[in-house]
Amino acid sequence: MQNQKALIWFRNNLRILDNNILNKALQSNENIIAYYNFDSKSFKRDRWGFNKTEKFRAKFLIETIEDLKKSLKTLNISLIIDQCSSSDGLIDVIKKYGINSLYYQKEWTDEEQKVERNLINKLPNDFNLKSYYDQFLYHPEDIMIKPKEIPDVFSIFRKRIEKKIKVRDCFTQPSKLDKSNLLNEDFKIPTLESLKLEGFEVNINSAFPFKGGASEAFNRIDFYFWKTKKIGFYKKTRNGLIKTDYSSKLSSWLANGSISARQIYWEVKKFENEILKNQSTYWLIFELIWRDYFKYISLKYGNKIFQLKGLDSDIKVWKNHTDIINNWINGKTKDSFINANMIELKETGWMSNRGRQNVASYLTKNLLIDWRVGASYFESMLIDYDVHSNYGNWIYNSGVGNDPIKDRKFNPKIQAERYDPRKTFQNLWLNKQYEIDL
Repeated sequence: MQNQKALIWFRNNLRILDNNILNKALQSNENIIAYYNFDSKSFKRDRWGFNKTEKFRAKFLIETIEDLKKSLKTLNISLIIDQCSSSDGLIDVIKKYGINSLYYQKEWTDEEQKVERNLINKLPNDFNLKSYYDQFLYHPEDIMIKPKEIPDVFSIFRKRIEKKIKVRDCFTQPSKLDKSNLLNEDFKIPTLESLKLEGFEVNINSAFPFKGGASEAFNRIDFYFWKTKKIGFYKKTRNGLIKTDYSSKLSSWLANGSISARQIYWEVKKFENEILKNQSTYWLIFELIWRDYFKYISLKYGNKIFQLKGLDSDIKVWKNHTDIINNWINGKTKDSFINANMIELKETGWMSNRGRQNVASYLTKNLLIDWRVGASYFESMLIDYDVHSNYGNWIYNSGVGNDPIKDRKFNPKIQAERYDPRKTFQNLWLNKQYEIDL
């Protein structure tokens, strides 16, 4: 073990607690370095002209890496921070520090796979690569379903696993390495400016004014579960539109791996054992299962989730009218409820689940715009962007995914009457003089 030096390549698993990759590395190595790359490709424009990562998620990511760097230092592990457009940065680190083993979270979507293939092609055949799944609630090794046999209907999937498959326990607190493991260098974290993004003040009316990082994720859990016990009302409030506490707001930390699905699951179970068990506490777990489902669907179908046809066999005719798309983006459609949701997203990087369903349905079922435009815009803007949930939801809401009712269509007028009867939400985002007391 003395001559073994490992590199942990952090991806969307930006935490030290309940981190399988970190624990595996610590079991077999006395010398460990960590690495994170602000991949410059992630900050360039996509085919539709959107920045792949806009300022809202970029700020959240910067805060997350700041927190991760501090956390790793408590274990005497240094975090190398890079801004490279390829795997060359990893190769350079491996060579410079004499790395024998590379540990990383297994990914399967196209862009992440390309980076891995590029990396592997540049490494010696005998180099020790260790990759593990670590973003699921129900681990792929445990569900006893082959990827190609994943049910195409969520309810069937849920019923097959939630009563039969046990969620794995969280990993114990990682052990601390000797102080000599730390590097003498200090690696700077990029700023919004260095990423060529504009700085901003968090909107006073944002439903997600929170900072990135595992520490903030646990602060949120402490508040939402234990201090206020608002999780006990989650099912009743989850379709809310205004303020911070109508939902758990844990999705952003989940998306970049500041917290694991397992950690949330077992915290819910602890709450149920000590305080209260009801439909609301179950419903948070239900949403975690939905998240898992979209990951399994992307495992099953691969790049189909990014293609125009989606999972559908029928060919639909989509439009790509720039003026219609811009009106949708800028909240200038003929529907005020849609407009309010789109302006909220543009101003804050956040939109409620109810809003997301409505604006996706409106873009694809009313305006007949290519669903990939909407998915790409969400990818750019959302703080809680997750590739599987984003594209899974977009193909679902557009009628080319897993919704058994392909022609399901939201009526925004009825939705507004039901969820915003006093037009409080619409006034908040459509009337610049209107503010709420947070």
